[in-house]
Amino acid sequence: MKTAALIFTLGVSIVVYGAQARAAGGLSAGVWMNYEYQFDNPASAHEETRGDIENEALILYADGQAEDGQGRWLYSAELRIGPGSFTDTANNSSGDTFALHKAWIGWRFGQAGVLRVGKSQVPFAWKTVNFWPGDILQAGYGDQMDVGLKWTDEVGALKYDLAYYHADDWGTTSTDSVDDNGHWGSSTTYRKVHTAVGNVEYLVAPGQRIAVSAQAGRLQDLTTGEGEVDGRHQALALWYHGEFGKFYSKLEYVLMEREMPDRHLAGARIENTRIAAELGYRHGPWFFYLDSSLAEPDTAGSTVDSVSAHAPGLSYDYGPGWIYLEYLTQDGFVDRNGQVGEGDFDALYLSIDFYL
Repeated sequence: MKTAALIFTLGVSIVVYGAQARAAGGLSAGVWMNYEYQFDNPASAHEETRGDIENEALILYADGQAEDGQGRWLYSAELRIGPGSFTDTANNSSGDTFALHKAWIGWRFGQAGVLRVGKSQVPFAWKTVNFWPGDILQAGYGDQMDVGLKWTDEVGALKYDLAYYHADDWGTTSTDSVDDNGHWGSSTTYRKVHTAVGNVEYLVAPGQRIAVSAQAGRLQDLTTGEGEVDGRHQALALWYHGEFGKFYSKLEYVLMEREMPDRHLAGARIENTRIAAELGYRHGPWFFYLDSSLAEPDTAGSTVDSVSAHAPGLSYDYGPGWIYLEYLTQDGFVDRNGQVGEGDFDALYLSIDFYL
């Protein structure tokens, strides 16, 4: 039997010749770790151990762009290695505690246009500012990093993004977007594919932006080896970002819907509403913030009430990095199918990082 395949390969080679270097940028690295204490959770044994020092990670960065007159390209990559990489070994492309959080190559067009190819941040609303609690009840609609193409441009007071993401991670079965905390299926159930995304932001006043984001795509069945693409997903977000001197605020209202693949949950339709807010205040090396979110299930037959999550925190810039003190409390969660559930969780995090 003959087999035909079309293979598209994108490669990059960056060569530096001292003073004749064509790339303005370079390599850097960082390390982070944290102390975690979970309250009233027998599974963690933290009441006996007084918490754990864990989640260590080494982070390698590569960032650069062509010097003036030498081209219009730019690139950015971030490799995380270690248990604190925010990656899921059962559902990522490496099968281990390392992952490419992002890796893209871009080209500039005109004054503000940029085309990015690779794994980049999905232009959908905003991501939380906290370090360890993560996207809480944004749950898959916060810090999304998917693989595909993204175009970004600005026209006067208008900024917009258009993107197509072929899949939510590298490989054929990975569902790991690194920082999304496992809200887009698994390697044995389904994954997000063929997603179109649009985002439009308008500067209504200095420091004040209103925006709308939308995404729609397909869900691929991974329960068998056939890989049938027969599910769908879509979401719409209305959001705001305002800055007032040392203060800032963010608000968002998200509607989401997923039609599961036929072989997973019998093609169930899952719907819910998310509301999120973020407040921040900067004073010298200090930064104080609060992330709060709410999830309201709209799925037919659901008996779950609205659930909420709150993550107050502060960080201190001590020079080569930051120290973070954060608390997370929530009375519900969002699972891998996007369904809202009930359950209490409370934890304290003390984290530190440094960068070279």
